[in-house]
This record gives sequence, C-alpha cells and structure tokens, in this order.
Amino acid sequence: MKMSATAALLFCSLLGVISPQIPDFKPGDRKIITGPFWHEVFTETYEDHEDDVSTTTSEPLPFFEDDASTNNVTAQLGSHVHLHCRVHDLGEKTISWVRRRGEDLHLLSFGRHTYSADSRYSLAFEHPNDWRLLIQYVSERDEGYYECQISTHPPLVRRVLLSVVVPKVEIIDERGRPLQDKLYKEGSIIELRCVVSEVPRPTRQVNWRHGARLLNYDTKRGGVSVKTEATSNGALSRLYIANANRKDSGNYTCALADVAVASVSVHVLRGENPLAMQRGDAAMLSSSTIAMCVAALS
Repeated sequence: MKMSATAALLFCSLLGVISPQIPDFKPGDRKIITGPFWHEVFTETYEDHEDDVSTTTSEPLPFFEDDASTNNVTAQLGSHVHLHCRVHDLGEKTISWVRRRGEDLHLLSFGRHTYSADSRYSLAFEHPNDWRLLIQYVSERDEGYYECQISTHPPLVRRVLLSVVVPKVEIIDERGRPLQDKLYKEGSIIELRCVVSEVPRPTRQVNWRHGARLLNYDTKRGGVSVKTEATSNGALSRLYIANANRKDSGNYTCALADVAVASVSVHVLRGENPLAMQRGDAAMLSSSTIAMCVAALS
C-alpha cells in the first residue's frame, strides 16, 4: 500500500515522539554505559539521592552532663562559689550565663566573655567542658536562679538555684544567753565565749579584739589566750585574760572575718563584788519597774 506524502510525514513524526530520547554525549565525555539503558538511568538516580542524604546528615545535639543534684548550690556569705555547667558535643554552639529575676533575664557571660557590670562575676572555663560561672565575695543579693543556656533552637537551659547562708555570731554567758555587758573584779580572769553558727564548713578564723587591738596573737600585755574549736555547724571560741585590771575595760568584739560580728562591754571594778553589783542592778531595775507600774495604775 502506498502512502501519500502527508501520511508518511505524520508517521515519521509519531516515531520521533514514541522512541526513547537517548541523551547526547559531548566529545571528551568519559561516561560509559555498560548495561541496559534504563538500568543505567535508575542507578544514576539512586546514587545522586544517596549523596544528597550524606550531605544533610545533622550533627549530634549538645547535652548537659550534670544531674539534678547539682542544681542547688549553697554558699557562705563572703565566700567564692562556682556554678558548674558541663556540656558535651557543644560543636559550634555557644554557652551563655544569665541571671533570672522574675521575668527579667540579665546577661552575665557569652562564650568566654563576661558582660556583667559587676566585676565579681566572671566566666572561669575548666577543661574539657565545664563552663563555670564564678561569683566572688558572695552577698545575700546574689541569691536566686541562674541559667546556663546552649544556643540551640530552641535554647537548652539548665537552671541553678544559689542559696546564701549568713553566719550567726553571739557572745554568750555561762547559761548560753547573749551578753551585752559583763562585770569583772580586778585581779580576776576575764572569760568570754563566742558561738559561731550557720557555718557548715568554717574556713575563716574567729578573731577577738579589744577596741581596735587584735587579741589572737597579742604578746604585749601577756596573759591573753584564745582557744577555738569546731562544732557541728560552726565554732566555739573562748577568750581568756588573766589578772584583769581597769585598762582591760572596754568594748570586746568577736568576728568571723568581716562577715559577722558580736560585741560586749566589759567593766573591771576595783574592790566591788561584780556578782553582787549585777544582782543589785537587777534589783534596782525590778524596783523601778514596779514603781512605774504603780504610778500608771494610780
């Protein structure tokens, strides 16, 4: 059967549409097809997909090493304290410390740089992964929450609660009651007792002073001794002064460094019986109190 010229042209056009389009290779290409064409196309597509997956593999996320027990830190007033933040797999991320006060956050450090206007705060990194925040000369206003943050999206946050213990210092009598005044007879032995409490780990010396003069190592007067012993939550310190005289009268202080202090006024009397005078003062106080009450009722 003979085709017309128009039918032959249409037939050739259909063959061009239906037949597979073999990709053209330019001179110099090293591409070699060793198997069936469709197998080669499938293999190429699979390999390209695999390459895409490898280039988008994510790095391991950072994580905190410290457990929950280290989230609460207690420091003594006036001491130095480290708030720890140990981080693994930090990679290209950055560590920052912030102070939280209610809804407000105050930046303290970013990376290894400190941004706090308070010079007591600094970043004290310890190899290999501890981003420690150092607070020097801790005060009561330092109490509260601190956050160690990792710059992920969203940020990873570890909170630390800092509590500040304020030591208590008292000069007491034989019955354990606080003293404000103490009478001694001339020639007797002055004995004062100072109790330091609320100090779980005493690291400072207890100092005694008479006015501005330090008594712990006094050798000028003679007969002065200080004995201090640790207790379960602080210390007990005793001051002894032999052969008391009028010059030993005055103000005595017992201090735990510059953190806490207590004072007592000592009076050395010549010839009088201090115990009788103390009882007399109490009797006079009692009589005056009664007189005031009677006057108020009349």
